[in-house]
Amino acid sequence: MDQSVAIQETLAEGEYCIIAVQGVLCEGDSRQSRLLGLVRYRTEHGGQEHALFLYSHRRMAITGDDVSLDQIVPISRDFTLEEVSSDGELYILGSDVTVQLDTAELSLMFQLPFGSHTRMFLQEVARAYPGFDSATRDPEFLWLSPHRCTEPQRESPTPRGWNSAPGTWPGCATIGGGGSNFDSSRPNGKGLLVDQSSRGRDKPENLPTRQTKSKSEITDMVRSSTITVSDKAHILSMQKFGLRDTIVKSHLVQKEEDYTDIQNFRFFVGTYNVNGQSPKECLQPWLSHGIQAPDVYCVGFQELDLSKEAFFFHDTPKEEEWFKAVSEGLHPDAKYAKVKLIRLVGIMLLLYVKQEHAAYISEVEAETVGTGIMGRMGNKGGVAIRFQFHNTSICIVNSHLAAHTEEYERRNQDYKDICSRMQFCQVDPSLPPLTINRHDVILWLGDLNYRIEELDVEKVKKLIEEKAFQTLYAYDQLKIQVAAKTVFEGFTEGELTFQPTYKYDTGSDDWDTSEKCRAPAWCDRILWKGKNITQLSYQSHMALKTSDHKPVSSVFDIGVKVINEELYRKTLEEIVRSLDKMENANIPSVSLSKREFCFQNVKYMQLQVESFKIHNGQVPCQFEFINKPDEESYCKQWLNANPSRGFLLPDSDIEIELELFVNKTTATKLNSGEDKIEDILVLHLDRGKDYFLSVSGNYLPSCFGSPIHTLCYMREPILDLPPEVIRELTLMPVQTEDDGSRLESPMDIPKELWMMVDYLYRNAVQQEDLFQQPGLRLEFEHIRDCLDTGMIDNLSASNHSVAEALLLFLESLPEPVICNSAYHDCVECSGNYTASKQVISTLPTFHRNVFNYLMAFLQELLKNSAKNHLDENILASIFASLLLRNPAGDQKLEMTEKKKAQEFIHQFLCNPL
Repeated sequence: MDQSVAIQETLAEGEYCIIAVQGVLCEGDSRQSRLLGLVRYRTEHGGQEHALFLYSHRRMAITGDDVSLDQIVPISRDFTLEEVSSDGELYILGSDVTVQLDTAELSLMFQLPFGSHTRMFLQEVARAYPGFDSATRDPEFLWLSPHRCTEPQRESPTPRGWNSAPGTWPGCATIGGGGSNFDSSRPNGKGLLVDQSSRGRDKPENLPTRQTKSKSEITDMVRSSTITVSDKAHILSMQKFGLRDTIVKSHLVQKEEDYTDIQNFRFFVGTYNVNGQSPKECLQPWLSHGIQAPDVYCVGFQELDLSKEAFFFHDTPKEEEWFKAVSEGLHPDAKYAKVKLIRLVGIMLLLYVKQEHAAYISEVEAETVGTGIMGRMGNKGGVAIRFQFHNTSICIVNSHLAAHTEEYERRNQDYKDICSRMQFCQVDPSLPPLTINRHDVILWLGDLNYRIEELDVEKVKKLIEEKAFQTLYAYDQLKIQVAAKTVFEGFTEGELTFQPTYKYDTGSDDWDTSEKCRAPAWCDRILWKGKNITQLSYQSHMALKTSDHKPVSSVFDIGVKVINEELYRKTLEEIVRSLDKMENANIPSVSLSKREFCFQNVKYMQLQVESFKIHNGQVPCQFEFINKPDEESYCKQWLNANPSRGFLLPDSDIEIELELFVNKTTATKLNSGEDKIEDILVLHLDRGKDYFLSVSGNYLPSCFGSPIHTLCYMREPILDLPPEVIRELTLMPVQTEDDGSRLESPMDIPKELWMMVDYLYRNAVQQEDLFQQPGLRLEFEHIRDCLDTGMIDNLSASNHSVAEALLLFLESLPEPVICNSAYHDCVECSGNYTASKQVISTLPTFHRNVFNYLMAFLQELLKNSAKNHLDENILASIFASLLLRNPAGDQKLEMTEKKKAQEFIHQFLCNPL
């Protein structure tokens, strides 16, 4: 996910976020998540200045509302960024990168995720460094002045700690500066995470060199005294592949069997839903008892932290607690190193390898996909780690799918969303991202939440008591859905010879005795896909009683492709010789199966896909969709080509999918007719010609993406109105009041909003987890169609789907309920209810009506909090960012001011309207 988009929303005019990376700020024993953005500013002299903007942030930085500016560090001549390590310490390739940032006033240590994105980030920072050329103007950083907090008078100097930051105050942006310099040569080949070839020449010889900083022991290495691996600083600065390299690589893949042998390695895969608990017992009975020391450990958790803070924000102390517990529970007969840790709220995945295998781990990437409400919240979803082990690509997925027995369709949708949205960058940035299914081996674990259906609780328990697991398995939802080919197609699961792992009374082996008395179910599962995989065991571990789930494990022997170096060298020589002959061939030429694409009846947030094939001739070629003159992208915002670039061997084919998806960003102009479903794509061949593709179609206008006042004037459903009427009403200024010139007077609020709220008022005021559990995508499409056609009597959907549709409706409004012009007044008067009501009274009539209507509805929900478990804080957190959006282009507010926005909404939930 490109989090630089969220940072860009916080920047002033003229400031541009080049790239962003999520890291961890290490201060003593403290670990705090930070988003680091490299920001460029073009000065009036035509030069460029750069600074690192450090943000605290919500779990997913999707919009500017999700981040809060914490510090700013100018990239001046005294700025340094280097890898932290002791001279004797070696790393596992793929472990997180620890870097130290220094200026004279500031010293900070960060852990950054290993992978291609971090490599690009560090390369961009290296390019941004001003160097020591005396002819170059010294950066002045005047553009940072608006960000600066008034710093207190400094006292006399005191010794500075390794990461102390003078003048750093809560909520203030600190400007760095001072005098440390790059060390252009280190005896162990590590140090600068920059391109030294362009930096070392500029450094005066008489400048002092820095002492190597030691990496603090934070248990990245587990039971390990030495780890033999590669130099990460070198890996991080690798150049992108050229065309010739790509051709060689493609041929090597085709001839892989000629130079590899299959060798078995033992994998331990474990999953445990810990129900928000801290570790209370040793994990060895689960992780290491009764087995040989595995070569690889893949350990997943769900519900690591159930607190509201973990749900709405990123950090949780439970991560370190369970990481430590796992590290101490690994097999005592071997030494292991942590390759990667990835977490999404309560879903965490850990990957360890034996030290002797460390040198053969490469191309490590980790990603997350949230499938919670509006596709953003990470209370449900998946995390994944992919890597290359010898010559075999492996992907480990840990997922927590939707709960409740009747929600199997939602679970199916979560699985499909994770598969479609989980994408990993490749080492070669010119290649398209990898999906889960593009791996040799896939191991999928987690709380999949599929239940036992059609049997009552007592019947289930009786079959368990009789150990009639195969009889019970016939009623297992996952078995039924896999048989229907709706999920996990091509995956295999071992025989279930253990009793269901959910739900127990915590601290015991007794089935759930709570009021809900949940039926036992095999929620916790492990599946696999690929060749040369043998499952040796699949079991639960009843000895652990911390949670209402029991942990599950599986041990596999997995055949991995190991390179025979001598055969590899011979194969490579043959490929290079044949390539030399081929290079004198003609220019590349391809044929396209289709060049014109028509998308009929495009609807809001409903994906349409058209595909075509590219067939290559006799010359290897690289293709890419390129920008047209004076345009910033190769296509319009509502269109995407997948893949948008690639490589073709002679006489080979590739299928390209054109994906059309209209969202809140593009809907308003399509509604008004300012934009149309029309575009021309230019497909360019490297060393070849260009091909032109025509895209056309029609968009069905929707209430989603329409302004509030526009909808108030639409007494008829939007799809019943002529295009010219929709255009006129959509382009009408927001302040327009009814002057009596129209045939029909406007409604007080949009009828579509009333329909959704009325449905929820009649059906969902006591619904548990309302506005926190997602709905079904097909049901959203049905709700949208009912609203746009006015056929509300046909509306049939779950309460969660209607609730999510309401949130999506508010998010799609081009002008939020509280108009942009009133935003700052609302934040400033937060805490003063009288003043806050005065601000609301100044809103345009339709906006004021909608705000009051929504607040009255939310107050009704709170009257039923004993049933629906909602409270003022949850509703204020959810609705504040939808009703009270920061105006685009404005400087981003601090976290304290975000909380003021939530407090503003909170007042109206707790006081009479």
